[in-house]
Amino acid sequence: MPDLSHSAYAAPVAPGPLDARLLLPGSKSLTNRELVLAALADGPSVLRRPLHARDAELMAQALRDLGAGVEEVDGDGAFGPDWAVDPGGLETTSARSPRPPASSAEGRPQDALPGRPIALHVGLAGTVMRFLPPVAALRAGDTAFDGDEAARRRPMSAMTSALRALGVRVDGDALPFVVRGTGSVRGGELTIDASASSQFVSGLLLAAPRFAEGLVLRHEGERLPSLPHIEMTIACLAARGVAVTSPDEGVWIVPPGPIAARDVEIEPDLSNAAPFLAAALVAGGRVAIGGWPASTTQVGAELPRLLAAFGASSTLADGELTVDGGEGVLGGGRLTPVELDLSEAGELAPTLVALAALAAGPSRFTGIGHLRGHETDRIAALVADLRALGAGAEELPDGIAVEPRPLHGGDWGAYQDHRMATSGALLGLAVPGVRVDDIGSTSKTLPEFAALWARMLAVPGAA
Repeated sequence: MPDLSHSAYAAPVAPGPLDARLLLPGSKSLTNRELVLAALADGPSVLRRPLHARDAELMAQALRDLGAGVEEVDGDGAFGPDWAVDPGGLETTSARSPRPPASSAEGRPQDALPGRPIALHVGLAGTVMRFLPPVAALRAGDTAFDGDEAARRRPMSAMTSALRALGVRVDGDALPFVVRGTGSVRGGELTIDASASSQFVSGLLLAAPRFAEGLVLRHEGERLPSLPHIEMTIACLAARGVAVTSPDEGVWIVPPGPIAARDVEIEPDLSNAAPFLAAALVAGGRVAIGGWPASTTQVGAELPRLLAAFGASSTLADGELTVDGGEGVLGGGRLTPVELDLSEAGELAPTLVALAALAAGPSRFTGIGHLRGHETDRIAALVADLRALGAGAEELPDGIAVEPRPLHGGDWGAYQDHRMATSGALLGLAVPGVRVDDIGSTSKTLPEFAALWARMLAVPGAA
């Protein structure tokens, strides 16, 4: 377990059934995809209601360092300004003549000139470390990538090998590594193994319209996790005029051509809604999330179905999703044990595994072996944390088995992982004395988590 300090977050116990309505900031997955596409587009774009959290700020800064303009502009969002994106120096990858990058306080840095070495810091953001190497390959010059210590353990070789197969020189196979771009990428046919992360596929698809020959991408591997995230990438490209076809499973064809400039409104992050909606099953009562889209490519859209497996009911009306947990665990309700294949919804697993520790019998979660390569080894971390609170938990080759037992307070390690931190807070609703060592790790995608959690519980003084 990580060292706990005096600043450990004492997870609040729910005072009673919930009756909460919340709004959440924008989707990290959509924000970072749209930032990349806007930086590669053939003109300026505006991202409305984007996420302002560490992963998105790291992406925005990296694109500035690469020569794009990413500036804050006034918007009507409750969680921060909009972003205006001007391709600027990154227009060297488009059909138009390049313009020299300008200088501004928040926009294009003056020193991001073609041919000069650039160093990018990716933090712990998988989207930044995996989406930007193909973009860096399109510039003339060396681009060094590095990040947090934990990021150096995340799988990257599928991307570095892919770029080499496309004729790009890359030094290194994990962070830190250097992409030595020549100003263009040939493209053509490419086969990769994306079993470790769908982000390798998405990263290549996002930049592929700028490759001289486009891209015919094939996945060959044991599995392809998180397919909805690839579908999200394809939808974002289609909205900008890039028609990606998939003639067979695991095959994608991207033609070369322009990426259209476009103003985009970012949906709320539905995956970040998971602990809030699941809270209704623990405390009882209802939790509603506003701004819920009628249709979406976000994995969080699966939450009504997945929470129903535990016994929740949900309704979607007038753009608001409400989950009703009935009596909840605290009111004497019993959660139904589950057997779930989460191969397409792995990022929701920490929340659901935590719920299973409160269920009426054993549960099994499969299809999530790739979570071992996320911000931390989430399978090992969940097993360790659940055991620390008294639950039975066991690693499976491709998942986790949970055996509910009487729980007690104790230390819950976040392991620098936002979804681990929120799962500890969820269990703390029913288990007095749960201490999350690093609630600040939620700044990765939801800096407002602690304040929103307090508001949901109607804690006095909550903003």
